[in-house]
Amino acid sequence: MDEQRIIEIETKLAHQEQMLMELDNALTKQQSTIMTLEQMCASMAERMQALGGDETAAPPGDERPPHY
Repeated sequence: MDEQRIIEIETKLAHQEQMLMELDNALTKQQSTIMTLEQMCASMAERMQALGGDETAAPPGDERPPHY
């Protein structure tokens, strides 16, 4: 093979390796963010339930007004 061709291939490989590392870092960060958001969502659901978020209660639109 031509030496210039080998240099081009090695250069492309180096760029691909760098891009792969950047994508891996981005994916790791996204996964961490997703896990944090899932924990926050579960925590908020627990708090709502503790505050009396009764899911079986009728929606406010179906209740009789207090003056009846």
